[in-house]
Amino acid sequence: MPWFLYHALKQLFPSGRGFSFFSLMSIIGVMLGVCVLIIVQSVMNGFGENIRARIVETHGDIRIRSSDVIDDWEEQIQLLEQYAEVLAVAPFAEGVIMLQHGARPQIPMVRGIDPMVDEAVMPVRKFITLGDFEQFDDHGVFLGEGLAYALQAQPGSTVEVTTPLMMQRIKEDEILLPRQFTVLGLFRTGSPSVDGNTMICTLRVMQELYGLGQGVHGLVLKLRPGVDAFAFAEHLEANVLRAGLQPISWLEANQDFLFVIRQEKLVISFIIIFIILVASFSIAIALMMAVMRKTREIGLLIAMGALPRQVAYSFCLQGLIIGFLGTFLGIGLALMALHFRASIMSFYAQITGNELNFLGIYDVYALPVHYLLSDFIMVTCFAVFISTLAGLVPALRAALLNPADALRSE
Repeated sequence: MPWFLYHALKQLFPSGRGFSFFSLMSIIGVMLGVCVLIIVQSVMNGFGENIRARIVETHGDIRIRSSDVIDDWEEQIQLLEQYAEVLAVAPFAEGVIMLQHGARPQIPMVRGIDPMVDEAVMPVRKFITLGDFEQFDDHGVFLGEGLAYALQAQPGSTVEVTTPLMMQRIKEDEILLPRQFTVLGLFRTGSPSVDGNTMICTLRVMQELYGLGQGVHGLVLKLRPGVDAFAFAEHLEANVLRAGLQPISWLEANQDFLFVIRQEKLVISFIIIFIILVASFSIAIALMMAVMRKTREIGLLIAMGALPRQVAYSFCLQGLIIGFLGTFLGIGLALMALHFRASIMSFYAQITGNELNFLGIYDVYALPVHYLLSDFIMVTCFAVFISTLAGLVPALRAALLNPADALRSE
């Protein structure tokens, strides 16, 4: 073992068994900083992945819309299905209605789908919590759980629908009654904004309610895994679709929201990085104090033939070892905390009386986590580098000591 490595370990373990107090505090500082940084990165990644998966499942990878009703949608579907990147295409129509059950009116979105083909694009059946999707017909509808709760409706209830077209006809002195539908079941996508504001009916019913004839409002595409939705949407617009059809990828449709998440992740990460930098100062102070305490010992080593760079290596190695230990302990603590996050959140709610509620912030019901190897590599390299760098100033001071002056110091 090189003597400077032995000297570094001797400084860290002065008693031969445990760390010195300052070394222990430095390791704990790095550990906590790395732990919090990994937790923040993984949770923010989880929010991003959760939102991406939910958007794709409920709205598809790409939506093709037009300012007018699309009458040639069957031809467009045949054209799009020729591409290997496309797994499935389905038509849709959507709009706003007034929905009433008893004396409880609501104004949700209504989405008309073709049950025969839509399942390949958006798995509605997967989200059904009450009712039977096999019974889906022109006389029934499915409600989001939040919307059903607001209406106090349940499977078997009768709801009344009034559309903007019906309101226009009423203004023209036509006598129209709201159209009645039976609630066939409830669904829950995991997105409160969808579950609390969406009714699903058949495409044929939606065409009647909005006077679309045989037309639709748009097409929704499901792409093969790994296909860049944004790039493929640009290709469709430039080379495939007729004029007037506008393809919009899920990335483009939600870019503002995704940008906010990325910015929040960046800001929080900078705050945690600052904490790690503060921990690195404690490393520098601890090593500087070690240099001051061991001045005579350092002078003796240099007088016995130790090279200045070897003395510098000794103190840099101390920073490196502190960085490695703090980083890997921090990663381990972060993984443990994330694994038991449900229990931790439940315990927090019990002792504070407050629920950690993310429903109104990130549109999720639970705290999601997604690990990225690149995050772990980046955090490890940064923490170890900063810790080693923190030992550089004390190392240079030790290396530049004059042996004679060092031996005379008290």
